[in-house]
Amino acid sequence: MADVVSKDTTTVDSTKTGLPKLSASTIWMINFGYLGVQTAFTLQSSQMSRIFQTIGADPNSLGWFFILPPLAGLIVQPIVGYYSDRTWAPRLGGRRLPYLALGALVAVIVMCLLPNSGSLGFGYASLAALLFGAITVAFLDLSSNVAMQPFKMMVGDMVNDDQKSYAYGIQSFMSNVGAVLAAILPFLFAYFGLKNVAAKGVVPDTVKVAFYVGAALLVVTSLLTIFRVHEYDPETYAKYHGISKEDNSQGGNWWTLLKTAPKVFWTVTLVQFFCWIAFQYLWTYSAGAIASNVWNTTNAASAGYQAAGNWYGVLAAVQSIAAVVWSYVLAKLPNSVHKLGYAGSLGLGALGFISVFFIHNQYALIGSFILVGIAWAAMNTYPLTMVTNALSGAHMGTYLGLFNGSICLPQIVASLASFALFPMLGNSQTAMFLLAGVIMAIGAFSVFSIKETFKA
Repeated sequence: MADVVSKDTTTVDSTKTGLPKLSASTIWMINFGYLGVQTAFTLQSSQMSRIFQTIGADPNSLGWFFILPPLAGLIVQPIVGYYSDRTWAPRLGGRRLPYLALGALVAVIVMCLLPNSGSLGFGYASLAALLFGAITVAFLDLSSNVAMQPFKMMVGDMVNDDQKSYAYGIQSFMSNVGAVLAAILPFLFAYFGLKNVAAKGVVPDTVKVAFYVGAALLVVTSLLTIFRVHEYDPETYAKYHGISKEDNSQGGNWWTLLKTAPKVFWTVTLVQFFCWIAFQYLWTYSAGAIASNVWNTTNAASAGYQAAGNWYGVLAAVQSIAAVVWSYVLAKLPNSVHKLGYAGSLGLGALGFISVFFIHNQYALIGSFILVGIAWAAMNTYPLTMVTNALSGAHMGTYLGLFNGSICLPQIVASLASFALFPMLGNSQTAMFLLAGVIMAIGAFSVFSIKETFKA
């Protein structure tokens, strides 16, 4: 069974080297579980601000809670990459899949706990409630990162350069479908009669049930990938990538790998720095900014604020749908205009961020989030494609885990900087969008520092 990629008809010729062309169904199965993982991740990112402000967190302290997700990713993903490079457990699925199974299991448990942070009798704005929420977020972040990283690595492991842009495009599609589901679930549940308000300090039923449904979806989609995908064994992997088995089995010093990383690794990291700062501010301040600009309230216990939280879910769905459509457009662009597509997409996203500051009509915000979705599509398509195309296949998981620092570090920097920037901007959550737009525009210009390369 070493040559079987998945339980469709895809097989490989053992006399050839170089990664084979995979069937479309195999590529879809490699990425299918990402839908559930991203549903869980988006529920957390889109509802975390709402949950913590509902249980009594001060808006100026939100940065502390939003440090937790990127900090978890910064620590966990390189570790998952490092050890999964050297893992081969055929009875548990292979190299990457055992980590997906473990991460999904823990994430499901924690997803059932997080929205109940205000329902355990700790009291509104109590240290116990906030601490319980912070601990559950930390565990959800850790488990989501463990479950998420295998998908990125399996594309790098199993998909050739010609199909890689397509494969990461499918991953982006699955990511955005999951994000759409996560974003609209509270809104839909409110529409169908679930309570969207609760006692002071208690998270509404619409949010709780959304997390329970997300947990169920995570289980189903992850199991499909786990049972349908067979990874390459170490010998086959080494042959296809033109490396020795020992290249991965001996591990690798992280500092040495970073020093010898291809230049594109670092230039893409520069672009990522600006992009992810902007999106960290979007996740942190969207609910409050929309409530302030459209519903004219900053009271997290008010019906207006909770309505704004649901509307942000709809806007996040709009963002994800726009990203799905734009990902298809980007997938059709030839390699020669990748940088133009990347920079142009980020520039449109910058306009979307800036426009939120000026808009006071909830429906006009749809246009803003379409532009934000265009940037999101580029951020989920180009960076991994450019970096994995330049890697040899040795230490693929470790490199991708380390590259995840280009996502996590900017978010940590953004959260820490917010403690100074938020008061400087008049404690205005809408002003943080204006700042995010300027930062995203800088990211668009920095794309032109990238020079794409391909492994020999």
